[in-house]
Amino acid sequence: MADLPDAPQEYEVGVLNWKTQALVQAAAGRPFIWVDDSITELDQTCVSTHHRGHALLHRVDSTIGLIDTDFAVIDDWLRDRRRPDQQREQGQGEQQG
Repeated sequence: MADLPDAPQEYEVGVLNWKTQALVQAAAGRPFIWVDDSITELDQTCVSTHHRGHALLHRVDSTIGLIDTDFAVIDDWLRDRRRPDQQREQGQGEQQG
């Protein structure tokens, strides 16, 4: 969880999400996941430009909320980010052919 600034009274279309910079700053180069219904291409570009670590920005439908496919995306991303030594310890490393 990150400390976020107060939400604006009105949301402006076509501008950086009010949470983006605070999340990048709070992550401080560490991997992070941001699940939200208002993530845009502009937010994706800002994070990829200003964040040194891995980040998953995953947009969800606010009328539905989180569903199984959202959790699958998050789970896949987390699995892809596991350190190779952790994978080897648990017998889940890449198989040599």
